[in-house]
Amino acid sequence: MIAIYSDNQSVRQTLITALGSQLASDLPAHSVMEFATGAALRLAIDEKRSIDLFILDGESTPEGGLGIARELKDEIFNCPPTLVITGRVQDSWLASWSGADATVIHPIDPFTVATKVADLLRNRLSLNA
Repeated sequence: MIAIYSDNQSVRQTLITALGSQLASDLPAHSVMEFATGAALRLAIDEKRSIDLFILDGESTPEGGLGIARELKDEIFNCPPTLVITGRVQDSWLASWSGADATVIHPIDPFTVATKVADLLRNRLSLNA
């Protein structure tokens, strides 16, 4: 399961389209859950939903994905990988502070997102093997 957090429905839809149902032939099919609020994402985590990867929009308001990434990394033991979407290249230091495993920049390039997500999932699978 891939969790997508953004307050912008267009961003969520772009990500869902970019991810499709299977990123590569060497990866299993995946499902996507989308969240428009940090509270909804936290509820899914509290309900122990199985999440393999988080995609978090750093430009979301009122709660940005960078702060949520930091919170996830601080509070979840063996936190799944996180990919954050930033507004500018200059925000890479914030992504580093958040503990994000990877970043992409708005506007979202579907190929770049799919490639980075596939790499993160491969790394997660190899660590769990």
